[in-house]
Amino acid sequence: MTPPEQYTPGPASGAQVRKDGEKWTLILVRDLRQPPEKVWQALTDPAHLREWAPFVVDGSLGTVGTVQLTWVGAPTTPQETTVTRADAPTLLEYNEIRWELEPLGSGTRLTLWHNIDRRYISWGAASWHICFDVLERLLAGEPIGRIGGSEAMKFSGWQRLKDEYAKQFGS
Repeated sequence: MTPPEQYTPGPASGAQVRKDGEKWTLILVRDLRQPPEKVWQALTDPAHLREWAPFVVDGSLGTVGTVQLTWVGAPTTPQETTVTRADAPTLLEYNEIRWELEPLGSGTRLTLWHNIDRRYISWGAASWHICFDVLERLLAGEPIGRIGGSEAMKFSGWQRLKDEYAKQFGS
């Protein structure tokens, strides 16, 4: 495992914001080298999620139903989370999050749609950017360990990313 201290996030990219009435949606896109089936496993399997996601779950996100989700660094009270769509390996929806997986050559175009409070859009973009980087390394067999929640905000490069995304979004 590569130590997280040796990781430096790249520039802010692949993100946009959509506003629909009072609802704000952060959209992040990342092209990955692995096929959708492998990416799907990383998005749904609790053991894989513990390696990269900013939350932990007590069951698979790969089937419609209810799981307990706890955000890393947040109060330890789990949130009841309902998986409303789990169309392997192309579409996953739960709570305010939607994942789309599209085949791209031998890899995957991964798109995250996250409904988020307007005040935290650049924070969310920076944090998800780092999570995507960690996911990308995990899928490539070069894990660096989770960098999520309040730990991500302390991480070298998070503030720069937040500022870059804020400038992109005009927030």
